[in-house]
Amino acid sequence: MPKFKQTALFTTAIASLSLTSCTAMGGGDIPSASAPITTSEAQMGAEAHPQLLQEFGGTYQGPQAAYVEQVGKNIAVQSGLGNARDSFTVTLLNSSVNNAFAIPGGYVYATRQLVGLMNNEAELAGVLGHEVGHVAARHSQRRQSKAQQNTIIGAAGAILSGILLGDSGLGETVSRGFLQGSQLLTLKFSRSQELQADELGIQYLNSAGYDPRAMATVLQSLAAQNALDSSLHGNNASVPEWASTHPDPASRVQSAFAKAGAASGTTNRDTFLTRIDGMMYGDDPAQGVIEGRQFLHPQFRLAFTAPTGFYMVNGSRAVSINGESGSAQLSTAPYSGNLDSYVRSVFSALAGSGQSLAPASMQRTTVNGIPAMYGTARVTSGGNQVDVTVFAYEFSNNQAFHFATISPAGRSATFTPMFNSMRRISASEAAAVVPRRIDVVTVRPGDTVRTLAGRMAYTTAQEQRFRVLNGLGSSDVVTAGQKVKLVVK
Repeated sequence: MPKFKQTALFTTAIASLSLTSCTAMGGGDIPSASAPITTSEAQMGAEAHPQLLQEFGGTYQGPQAAYVEQVGKNIAVQSGLGNARDSFTVTLLNSSVNNAFAIPGGYVYATRQLVGLMNNEAELAGVLGHEVGHVAARHSQRRQSKAQQNTIIGAAGAILSGILLGDSGLGETVSRGFLQGSQLLTLKFSRSQELQADELGIQYLNSAGYDPRAMATVLQSLAAQNALDSSLHGNNASVPEWASTHPDPASRVQSAFAKAGAASGTTNRDTFLTRIDGMMYGDDPAQGVIEGRQFLHPQFRLAFTAPTGFYMVNGSRAVSINGESGSAQLSTAPYSGNLDSYVRSVFSALAGSGQSLAPASMQRTTVNGIPAMYGTARVTSGGNQVDVTVFAYEFSNNQAFHFATISPAGRSATFTPMFNSMRRISASEAAAVVPRRIDVVTVRPGDTVRTLAGRMAYTTAQEQRFRVLNGLGSSDVVTAGQKVKLVVK
């Protein structure tokens, strides 16, 4: 969830960051795979880095950050992009979305959520190596050269968690606006590029002395996480995951195993588990938390409930609410005390530069004692009609929050229960919002998957979550002396 800095939801700091800047190298030539970092690439990365940190919740401040940096630099050196570890900047991001990416200039990123899903150091090195492989092979530039109008929003062509609005009927500018700030817009790489990045990542694992099969095992975990999320949120839900932008991650597991062959190496499992012990897992209360269908933000003392059948994704600037019958976001924008102007400014921002979008009418109301205003506009695009609704709440003279929703024409009432659920929370309710953390424990005699899973800080799917978190199949068991991960409060 956003920290709700006073920035407009639909104007991200890096919305204008296009890869046209990094294709203009050496007369427009794209460097060959594994050619050292160019001056132009280094400059682009340095400019994008602080913006990416802002987009993804900043650097995680726990001791795990130094460990991820160490592993990331060690694997990045294997690429030939730079000869020294200092050629690379590796960052552990404070984000609850499963993500890893790298951008030109030697900048490599992983979210704490994705690191928490891993089960050994070789898997961490494999994921980061895969992303470095995309950079070494200049995949972003090559994709950009085929789509010159494709602006990279959210992470400069990185592999991001990707749910697109699909055939929503909205124009391109509006649909792009709905995705900015929620870590959900991506430039997808081709299948051949993904396979090449897998292969390069495996090469880096081999040269660094890691077990190259780690690339396959982490893909297994990612595929399992995808399946779990789909089952938790409905079989038709497409839940954002790092692997979802990688074509058919489940089928690529066998390909990765085949590429790794019979080679072996270190996994550093115990070291990895010891080093990530205590790391935050899931939402950071400073950015708000999702508990079932409810979202609570203790700092801003607000809460709302998503409609039945919808699921939420907590991004760095917005909470996204998604379902088969529509999509929504909650965020904020600068507020001067006039709700009418506020709502109209959100519509204008949704439309984008040079476009016009305004509500047919505006209605004032009060929701749980909070002054509110809303309006709806109908958009026609590609022969389809979609309703765009903005519903804003005045929390103080200088602070407002708003939902922006899209739904099929005539179906905006889908979100009415959510609009009406917005409320202030008490100080005691806010104080009760605490983070979940990874707790690495040693299996004792008599412990079973079921008893250990019962200690997970969730009210649903405890055993399934435990198995996915620890890379365990449906019939796998635990043995005394084995280290496993729990998620606790």
